[in-house]
Amino acid sequence: MIAIAFALSTSRKDVRWRLVGMGVALQLVLGLFTLTAPGRWVFSTFNDVVAGLLGFTEAGATFLFGELAKPTGNNLGAYFVFGVLPTIVFFSSLMAVAYHLGLMQRLVRVIAAAMQKTMGTSGAETLSAAGNIFVGQTEAPLLVRPFIHDMTTSELMAVMTGGFATVAGGVLAAYVGMLRTAFPDIAGHLLSASIMSAPAALVVAKVMIPEPDPTASKTYGKLDMDLKSEDANVIDAAARGAGDGLQLALNVGAMLLAFIALIAMLNAGVGWVAGLAGYEGITLEKMLGWFLSPLAWIMGVPWEDAKLIGSLLGVKTVINEFVAYLQLADRASELHHLRSMLIASYALCGFANFGSIAIQLGGIAGIAPERRSDLARIGLRAMIGGTLAAFMTACVVGMVY
Repeated sequence: MIAIAFALSTSRKDVRWRLVGMGVALQLVLGLFTLTAPGRWVFSTFNDVVAGLLGFTEAGATFLFGELAKPTGNNLGAYFVFGVLPTIVFFSSLMAVAYHLGLMQRLVRVIAAAMQKTMGTSGAETLSAAGNIFVGQTEAPLLVRPFIHDMTTSELMAVMTGGFATVAGGVLAAYVGMLRTAFPDIAGHLLSASIMSAPAALVVAKVMIPEPDPTASKTYGKLDMDLKSEDANVIDAAARGAGDGLQLALNVGAMLLAFIALIAMLNAGVGWVAGLAGYEGITLEKMLGWFLSPLAWIMGVPWEDAKLIGSLLGVKTVINEFVAYLQLADRASELHHLRSMLIASYALCGFANFGSIAIQLGGIAGIAPERRSDLARIGLRAMIGGTLAAFMTACVVGMVY
């Protein structure tokens, strides 16, 4: 993955290989930590906490929607709408409260300090990368809002790549809700994926658009953060978070309805064209699987599962990770190895898709309109970088498990 990033680099001579080495080492250490007794305890505890929180969400959803909020029989669609999407509302409210109390900022600062000390990246880009572990691709840049105006192109690349390489806490909980039946320990692994992809995003960004002079950054050696909460109190924060979560849940539901319908339409067209040539049963997913199965195999997926995982990687990039995770949950029984499920859950854990380019462009340009042209120019490159970062994390998992 680093070789691909290097091939796409704008200035290969300026790549700082110490930063790359330290970033990869940090990923390996984090990956190996999950195998130790303390690591297993941390992620098992997180898994239990998320399971408990999902239980609280289920209580609220059941009160409103009754049996529709429970996964019974063949009501997958109803359960997703009335059982899974409400987790986004609850977790968004919870994250807003944590931010208002300052808990989120303290945790982000600790993680950012560790990454900055080992990798030597600037304060602003490191804080944004650390923030992306917990919040979304448009929320994390708010942590460094005062500095975006003066960021170098390399720093902007790091901010955008970090957003593409990770997922927000609210939707992470929704993925857990979708996958925990097939993969009970999924919560800990998705948290691990976001944590490991943060340094990977910085590595890939600094290879693809290197920083010729790191000291040129105005936040070099600093960790300044915008700590202000605009909410009046905890109740206000919880209410605002729930409102934001509802909007996100509605967007996710509408997006899935539209994209799944579009996939069906495209498959009908692909099947018709293939049928004219004498090929039956050809779908978009199969074509993506043929194309990306070698990449899945390189990550460590056994060859008999590589075509299925390759198709999911394609769906995630062309459409989005929500559809890919939904298909992974639906087709988990077709996999021959649990290892394939594990690696896929890491590789899919990121917002890197074509639609997210527009989301980031709108979100970050709203903070710093004067940087819109720079953001648009590097948007596709950053999306590719985010994809490579998530795939790097999957490779590490394939090595250590």
